Amino acid sequence: MLNIGILGCGRIGQVHGATLSRMTTARAVAVSDFMPEAAEALGQTLGATVKSTEDILRDPGIDAVVIGTPTTTHYDIIQQAATEGKAIFCEKPIDLSVARIRDCLSAVEEAGVPFMVAFNRRFDPNFAHLQNQIAEQVIGNVEMVTILSRDPAPPPIGYIKTSGGIFRDMMIHDFDMARFLLGEEPVSLSAVGSCLVDAEIGEAGDFDTAAVTLTTASGKICQISNSRRATYGYDQRVEVHGSKGMLRAANVLENTVELATGDGFNTAATQPFFLERYAAAYRAEMTHFVNCVVSGNAVAPNGQDGLRAQVLADAADAAARDGSVHQIEVSAPG
Repeated sequence: MLNIGILGCGRIGQVHGATLSRMTTARAVAVSDFMPEAAEALGQTLGATVKSTEDILRDPGIDAVVIGTPTTTHYDIIQQAATEGKAIFCEKPIDLSVARIRDCLSAVEEAGVPFMVAFNRRFDPNFAHLQNQIAEQVIGNVEMVTILSRDPAPPPIGYIKTSGGIFRDMMIHDFDMARFLLGEEPVSLSAVGSCLVDAEIGEAGDFDTAAVTLTTASGKICQISNSRRATYGYDQRVEVHGSKGMLRAANVLENTVELATGDGFNTAATQPFFLERYAAAYRAEMTHFVNCVVSGNAVAPNGQDGLRAQVLADAADAAARDGSVHQIEVSAPG
């Protein structure tokens, strides 16, 4: 039985705790949060002990930790967890600094512990099936990938100010998905950003509407579109065009019932937001982490994947501000 400590008892900590509670090979034995009431509530739900983060990291009876705390805390937690020999599951991003991410990866490599970055969308059943179809050459060679990601509404301005910006906070998922589907590393990037949704977001130094074009060495192209507003719900679509055809993953709706009348055809709304849309993905990624740690197999996505996505996010932010095409060093991580 793998004993796991959950660090951070907010929404994502609760999601991962629920998955662990249904597993027979792992269990959450301890939880921590800077808000005592949140830790107490999740601890009671899971039958886990409430401890400080420091005590969880030092406890030799805890084999692994799930890091769902604010990004600014990840660096110190990863460093200590690695030193203590614990397997690590870390929510994205690892850190907002590429240099600090490299420090974390060095600590993890030196300690020889499993380190998984939670790019949950790889585990979405639809996107995972699409990638499998690509790998099986169903559409031949990939030529163009299109990724659309639009939130139903922007987060609070307070969050915007500390998030690192739309490219590092929101589009970072899409950068990982682009690498996942392209099968090659992007070597150049161009980006544009605007503030069309909320003027306060612009005043905070961020964009709320952005688009990026990635190109690989062989000429494959990926276009990514992000918006902090979609009046019709949570918009998550992917299309991959290849030499023999096209694959498309459409939005997941609240139900599959379609109404046809004289006014036309009507379907249900999209899933309201990420917790509902990616519920299956969250369960699958935690199951993957536990299975890999128990079996000794390599986890994926790993720290290098987290680093590469951050390199792309930094380049996109810079490109949107200076209007130039940025070259991406394929050997940048490591």
